[in-house]
Amino acid sequence: MTAAYDSAFDSERQAIRQVVDDWVVYRDAGDWDRFRRVWAEDGFMMATWFQGTTDEFIAMSRTGFEKGVRILHFLGGHTADVAGDRAISQTKMTISQRAEVDGVLCDVVCTGRFYDFFRKRDGQWRLVHRQPIYEKDRLDPVSPSARLQLDPALLAQFPEGYRHLAYLQTRIGYPVKRDMPGLVGPEVEALYAKGRAWLERGEHPRLAAAG
Repeated sequence: MTAAYDSAFDSERQAIRQVVDDWVVYRDAGDWDRFRRVWAEDGFMMATWFQGTTDEFIAMSRTGFEKGVRILHFLGGHTADVAGDRAISQTKMTISQRAEVDGVLCDVVCTGRFYDFFRKRDGQWRLVHRQPIYEKDRLDPVSPSARLQLDPALLAQFPEGYRHLAYLQTRIGYPVKRDMPGLVGPEVEALYAKGRAWLERGEHPRLAAAG
């Protein structure tokens, strides 16, 4: 009985991980039709530069992609907590973006986790809500000979976990959300509470209390 249960649980986790993998490959490749299918109908995306429904996210991502914006992702370790037809998935990741900052071509890399709310319907796991956790980042000129002088006052306005990513995105015109969860702090604790509410009671992450 235990072995059978463990096998079924592992199968669910593997299926969830496949959706996480598909998200990254389809989005970074601009494969928008298949990208839409990894999401639930009521899917919602949270990012530094965007917060909104799946369809809004796809539309804005597609527009940026066609204009040459490249926000790329790489995945690491993964785990998932499964409760019936609901799950919370966490996946180590990096977000990388290349753009000019004050006339200097730069790469920014941010390390963190995708914290994902999943629902299973008709035998398929789909992503309901994605909230990245931003743990640390850095910004480097692409050319080793280039010199970049950041505005310390602007840099200090952003949380430590995605400070340089936010700086670059602000410089190229994106409105950046300034209270996203980091490795520690009240924002990430509130997110964990929403994860527990989703698993235990099915409370939607956009409706659950923060505490």
